[in-house]
Amino acid sequence: MTSELLISTILISLALVFYSIGVWSERLAGRLKGWHLVFFWGGLAFDATGTGMMFEMAGGIGSDIHSVTGIAAILLMVIHAIWATAVLRKDEKAITSFHRFSVIVWLIWLIPYFTGFFASMR
Repeated sequence: MTSELLISTILISLALVFYSIGVWSERLAGRLKGWHLVFFWGGLAFDATGTGMMFEMAGGIGSDIHSVTGIAAILLMVIHAIWATAVLRKDEKAITSFHRFSVIVWLIWLIPYFTGFFASMR
């Protein structure tokens, strides 16, 4: 395993940890809180960095299910983090129901995580 592959794998695994903590702590709390945003944005930063490194090693974005869902997941994470930031600033009703969207984005994010994991086992 090259050092770039090791670093990108660690970064994407940190993304899983950060994003999972943010999403599931929000879900358990039943309301969006400021510290959840730290974990959303942190997960996004780790994922985008690790994914960028992997695309660089692969020579670009492929058309396989892993690449397509990976890009879709990062875009959803961006939308999720921006929307969470906006909701927290002004919408009390949405603060208590935002976790539904968070769990959906998290579940979609797991698709490229696990397809990449299983593909690397070959």
